[in-house]
Amino acid sequence: MSAAPEPGVAPPIAQGEAAVAAEEEQPWLRLDRRMLLVHPVNEIVKLLPVLLISLVIGTQSGNHVWSLVAIVVFVVFGVSRWFTTSYRIGPVHVQLRQGLFNKRLLSVPRNRIRSVDVEAGVLHRLLGLSIVRIGTGRQVGSTPDAAKFELNALSTGLVPDLRAALLARQPSPEVEHTAVTQEPAVTEIGHWTPAWVRYAPFSVTGVVTIAAIVGLAFQYGIGAKIARSSTVAEGIESAERVGIAVAVVVGIVVLLIVASGLACVRYLLTYGNMTLTDNGRTLHVSHGLLKTRQTTLDRARLRGTTLTEPLLLRLAGGARLDAVMTGVSAERRESSLLLPQAPRAEAERVMATVIGDHRQAAVPLTPHGPVAQRRRYTRALIPTEIALAAALVFLILGRPVFWVVWAGIVVLAVGGVALAWDRYRGLGHAVLPGWLITRSGSLDRSRDSLEADGIIGWTVRQTFFQRRAGVATVIAATPAGTGKYLVIDLPADQAWSLIESVTPGGGDVWARR
Repeated sequence: MSAAPEPGVAPPIAQGEAAVAAEEEQPWLRLDRRMLLVHPVNEIVKLLPVLLISLVIGTQSGNHVWSLVAIVVFVVFGVSRWFTTSYRIGPVHVQLRQGLFNKRLLSVPRNRIRSVDVEAGVLHRLLGLSIVRIGTGRQVGSTPDAAKFELNALSTGLVPDLRAALLARQPSPEVEHTAVTQEPAVTEIGHWTPAWVRYAPFSVTGVVTIAAIVGLAFQYGIGAKIARSSTVAEGIESAERVGIAVAVVVGIVVLLIVASGLACVRYLLTYGNMTLTDNGRTLHVSHGLLKTRQTTLDRARLRGTTLTEPLLLRLAGGARLDAVMTGVSAERRESSLLLPQAPRAEAERVMATVIGDHRQAAVPLTPHGPVAQRRRYTRALIPTEIALAAALVFLILGRPVFWVVWAGIVVLAVGGVALAWDRYRGLGHAVLPGWLITRSGSLDRSRDSLEADGIIGWTVRQTFFQRRAGVATVIAATPAGTGKYLVIDLPADQAWSLIESVTPGGGDVWARR
């Protein structure tokens, strides 16, 4: 029987019956004992509102037993996770066994590991622990956590070697017995600077945070008490004295200031000290002030990048950069971040460095023609047409239509025209040797650079209205990122020639028909 491995140590990856037999002989390991201090505290913090309610009930009834019972239950539940969780890292599989009443065994083949994330909250850092998450890019059933492999928590000192071993590919026979393996040089290709915090307000993060706080306040009855307080009543009286319109404007300004402040704080805490390094085999992303996170991405599975430019961020001259990785799903919000909100020029520089092609940012995109432009305007003006038709119906029926309605119709029309203009301006594609570049959107614009070798199939789709207009949507299927990347409203007679230019032999038979 083989000797018991050290906690957090991964043997070299291997295949075959001998490797499976050796793996079955390995004992199951437990997580670090220091997690007995982490999980009870985390459970209490997550259920703090429930504890506060039980404390209030106990104070009003003079019986504090309920508060003590709730705390004891959470502590016992947190401690039980150490006794019911074990793991085993073998040469073929990584296995996780957990659960008290509902037992679960998760087994992941080593050759299916796509990414390794390392995270550490404040308490984890104080105790020298880290959370290791293994990503495989798969989803089991309809529950997101079904394929979630998380080791919470391991000693931080074990993590670097464990991460390198889990991401290592099976050595080829030629290099398997090499005596000395030279470590690749690490190059920093991106670094966060405090000046980037100016891009944080140009997102909905602050507003969402405020909405969550307000929702929790009303859910636990705190909001109702505040609404009935004398302070709110005096504020309503003051608003009536100065005018409702002025009060609304002031309220919006205050909301924007508070939301911007919250967004800046969250941005600093989440992305502070961020670095992006490259050793030729892997990309390593590290960020966070209080709660740190480290993500390692295998370059062999890199299939491109996505430059995201929401409207507000685009107006501020910023962008966000994500990697398109095989097995790392963008729709599942897995680890693909390369740069958070940053200057667009810096995002483009990092993009060119990561994919090794400095033509990507400068290449002009091919517009999709007048039909695509007309479709943008037609759809953007539909709300205006509906509102105008409703107003005319009221006039025919002899009902009054106030000037506010006509002003709203004008605003809808102007906004629709501006949106259609911006959507068409952002619509386009380009083909470089070995690459497909496509861009679309206005409120949430993205520019995708997809490697041709990563495309596994093509689809040309036409809806009823697209067929009448003579345009089509070309869909490149890939096991990376979102799984599909679209070239929208391309003239139909150019669809298969585009496919042929990206994937020679993939569209010539259809282009001749």
